[in-house]
Amino acid sequence: MTELYVVDLQEVDGTKVALVGGKGAHLGGLSRIDGIRVPGGFCVTTDAFERVVEEAPSIGGLLDQLSRVNPDDREAIRTLSAQIRRTIEGIAMPGDLAAAITRALARLGEQAAYAVRSSATAEDLPTASFAGQQDTYLNVVGPAAILQHISRCWASLFTERAVIYRRRNGIDHRTVHMAVVVQQMVFPHAAGIMFTADPVTGNRKVATVDAGFGLGEALVSGLVNPDVFAVRHGEVVARTISAKQRAVHALPAGGTQEVAIDSQRQEQPALTDEQVVRLVQLGRRIEAHFGRPQDIEWCLVDDGFQIVQSRPITTLFPVPESGDQENHVYVSVGHGQMMTDPMKPLGFSMWQLTAMVPMHEAGGRLFVDVTRRLASPASRAGLLDALGKGDPLIRDALETVLDRDDFVPSLPDAGSGAPPAGGVPGPIETDPAIVTELIERSQVSIAALERDIRTKTGPALFDFLLEAFEEHKRVLSDPLSHQAIMAGMEATWWLNDKLQEWLGEKNAADTLTLSAPDNVTSEMGLALLDVADVIRPHSEVVAFLRGVEDDGFLDELAKLAGGTEAREAIETYLDRYGMRCVGEIDITRPRWRERPTTLVPVILDNVRNFGPGAAERRFEQGRRKAQKKEQDVLSRLRALPDGDRKADEAKRMIDRVRTFIGYREYPKYGIVSRYFVYKQALLKEAERLVQADVLPEKEDIFYLTFQELHDVVRSHQVDHQLIEQRKDAFRSYHALTPPRVLTSDGEAVTGTYRRDDVPVGALTGLPVSAGTVEGRARVILDMADADLEAGDILVTPFTDPSWSPLFVGIAGLVTEVGGLMTHGAVIAREYGLPAVVGVEQATRLIRDGQRIRVHGTDGYVEILP
Repeated sequence: MTELYVVDLQEVDGTKVALVGGKGAHLGGLSRIDGIRVPGGFCVTTDAFERVVEEAPSIGGLLDQLSRVNPDDREAIRTLSAQIRRTIEGIAMPGDLAAAITRALARLGEQAAYAVRSSATAEDLPTASFAGQQDTYLNVVGPAAILQHISRCWASLFTERAVIYRRRNGIDHRTVHMAVVVQQMVFPHAAGIMFTADPVTGNRKVATVDAGFGLGEALVSGLVNPDVFAVRHGEVVARTISAKQRAVHALPAGGTQEVAIDSQRQEQPALTDEQVVRLVQLGRRIEAHFGRPQDIEWCLVDDGFQIVQSRPITTLFPVPESGDQENHVYVSVGHGQMMTDPMKPLGFSMWQLTAMVPMHEAGGRLFVDVTRRLASPASRAGLLDALGKGDPLIRDALETVLDRDDFVPSLPDAGSGAPPAGGVPGPIETDPAIVTELIERSQVSIAALERDIRTKTGPALFDFLLEAFEEHKRVLSDPLSHQAIMAGMEATWWLNDKLQEWLGEKNAADTLTLSAPDNVTSEMGLALLDVADVIRPHSEVVAFLRGVEDDGFLDELAKLAGGTEAREAIETYLDRYGMRCVGEIDITRPRWRERPTTLVPVILDNVRNFGPGAAERRFEQGRRKAQKKEQDVLSRLRALPDGDRKADEAKRMIDRVRTFIGYREYPKYGIVSRYFVYKQALLKEAERLVQADVLPEKEDIFYLTFQELHDVVRSHQVDHQLIEQRKDAFRSYHALTPPRVLTSDGEAVTGTYRRDDVPVGALTGLPVSAGTVEGRARVILDMADADLEAGDILVTPFTDPSWSPLFVGIAGLVTEVGGLMTHGAVIAREYGLPAVVGVEQATRLIRDGQRIRVHGTDGYVEILP
C-alpha cells in the first residue's frame, strides 16, 4: 500500500485531483509544460490522510456535529474545528507512512530546505480557488520537522476559515480530503503573483504582475505594497513602483524572518520590464495549457523564473463564445429584464428560442451582441438613446468602449443592415379599444396553446413547441402591440420634457400615471389586498397561515372555520397570477402555483398592515390624485404665453399616457403565461423519463438545454455526468456579478452617472418615480423573507413583476438594477412610491434597519445618522 502514500510531482497531472488535491495536480501539470520550471518535490496523497484519520474514530462524530452547526454560529464552528485540528495533530504518524516520506526525502536531499503545502481535493478548482484557506510552511529543514508540518497541513483542512468557505460553497466536509505537497525550497531574488487576465476589469488581453523582493510571502501577507506591472500584447503598458521597506527571507536553520531592505534599493523595481514581459510569456503558456486564465505564484532565481503555484482565476465573468477573433460588445439582457441571477440551461435556452434577437449565454446569463449597431453611426445614435433611457450606466459603458477608437470598427451607414434603434411604425389613435383588442388577441392565442398542447407527448411535443415558439414570437412582434407600448412611453417622455421646460417641474408624468387602467402588474398587487380582506376576519386561518411551511397548505385550509373561503380566494388569485414568480424569465424557477407558500408572508403583511377595502380605496386615491394633477397642470399651462396650445398638446399626451401606459406590462404577462404552459408540458415529459429510469428526478431536465432535452426524449439516453457538471457550474455562477456591458476581451465595463448634483456621501441612481420619502430600510434579497411594516422602504437587487404585491405596503423603493421603463419603475409610479433604481451595491451599502431618505425626483439616496 505504501506506493499510494507518496507520488513524485512529475507523475501527477490534472486527472489526479482525488489523489493529490488541487494544488498538487496543478503543480504536476505545470512540471509537464515545456519551458516551465517547477521546483522538484512529491505529494503525500489523500490515501495517507485517510489512513491517519482512521486512527481517530472520534473525528466522525465531530464532523457530524460540524455539519449540523448553524453556518452563522462562528463560536461553535471555532470550537469544533479547533477540536478536530488538535485530534489530527495528536495522531502518531504510522511507521510505514513515515518511512515512505523519509525515502522520498532521501532521494531529494534529507537536509535540504522544503516548502510543505496543503493541497485539498476542493482547492484550485475552476469554480472555487480556496486560495489561502489551508496552510503553507516555508523553509522546513529535516525529516522530523517535515513530518510534523505534514500533520499540521492535514489539520489545516479544518481551520475556521476553511470550514466556513466550504459551507458557503455548498461543499460537504466529509467529501474533502487533504494531500500535502513537499517541494524543494527556492531562495528568490524577487517573487510575486501574476494574473494572466486583469483581475479587476476582467480583460483577458491584459496580464498584471505584482512583484517584491525576497519570498512572495511579504506580498501575500500584505507586509509590503508590491510593484505592479500591466502587460498588453507583449509590452508593459503601465507600472507602479512602490517603496518596498521589508522583505521575507529564509533562515539557514529553517523558518523565515522579516528583514529591512536597504534604503537605496527600496524604490528600485523588483523586476525589469524585459523580465516582466518574459514572465508574462510564461504565464500565457501556462494559461494555454490549462485552458483558462491563471493566478500564478512565481520566483526569480538567478535571472530564471520558477513557478511554485498556478490556480484558475475564479472571479472572472466568462466571455460569450463568438466563434471568431473579431471584437464584440455585449449588453446584459438580465439588467433589462430585472433578473441578473444565473439561469439554468433549460431556462436560458428557451429564452433564446423565444426572443426577438439573437442572445449569447455566459455565466448563466444572456447577452445581446450590439457591435454592428454600434459600428454604424446611423444605428449607433438610436441604440445609445434607447438604452440610455432605460439605464444611463449602460449608455455610459458603451460610450466608454466607443471612446477607444480601435475597438469598435466604424461601418458605413448603408452597411449596418439594421433599422435605427427605437424606430417605430407610425402613430396610432388614442383609443382604449386598441388595448382591449390586444389583450383579447393574447388571451385567444394562449387559450389555443393550452388546448392544443394537451394531446402532445414525446418527440411530437417538441415539434409542437417549436411551432408554438414561432407563434410566441409572432405575438411579441405584433406591430400594433409595439405601437401601443411606444405610444405610452413616448407620451411619458414628452410630458416630462415639456412640463419641465414650460413649468419647471421634474418628472410630472409620474403623478399623471397613477392608477392607470389595464396594468396587469399593479392589479396583481391590489388583488392580493382583496385576498387579505377575505382572510382577515378568520383568526383561526390567520394563525394557521403564520405556521405554514408546506406547499400543500391549501388542502388543510378547508378544515378551519373560514378556511373554504380563504382557499377559494387564494386559488382564484393563483388562477390569474400563479404563473408568476421571482426571476420569471427563467422557466425553471418555481411559480407561485407550484410554490404558493411564497405568497403567505405577503398576505399576512397585508392582513396586519391594511384594513378592509384597501385595494379599491388605493386605486381610487391614485386616480383622483392623477386627475387633480392633470387639472393643475392644464390650468397653469393656460396661464402661460401661447397657453391654450400648450394645454391642448399636454391634454392629448396625458390622455395618451393614461390609455397606453398600463399596457406596457401586458406583453410580459403574456410571455410568462405561455412559459407556464410550456413548463407544465415539459415536466410531464420529465415524469415519463423518471418512470422509464432515464432520469433520477424530473428537475434534472432544468440542467439540459431545450435541444438536449429533445434529444433525450427521442433517444432515452442521457449524460448524467453532464447534468452534474451543469449543477456545479450553476452553483458557481451565483458568486459572479454580471456586468451591464461586456467585451470579447472579457472586460466588464460598468459605466458611471457623471453627475455633480448629488450631495457628498449620497448614493447615486436613476430617478424613476417622483417624491421624497424617509423611513426604515428593509434590505430584502428574497421575496419569501419579506416582513414589512407600513412606511418601510424596500431595498433589493432587482424587482420584476412578481415583487409588485410588496409595493402596496411600502413607502419607497431602491434597487441596484433598473431603468425608467422597467417593471419596478412602472409600478412604483402606478402606486406613487418615490423610487431610485440603478444604485450600485445598494444592498451592501445600506444596512437593514437603517433610516434612509429616497429622493425619487432627483435620483439619489441619503443614509441618515
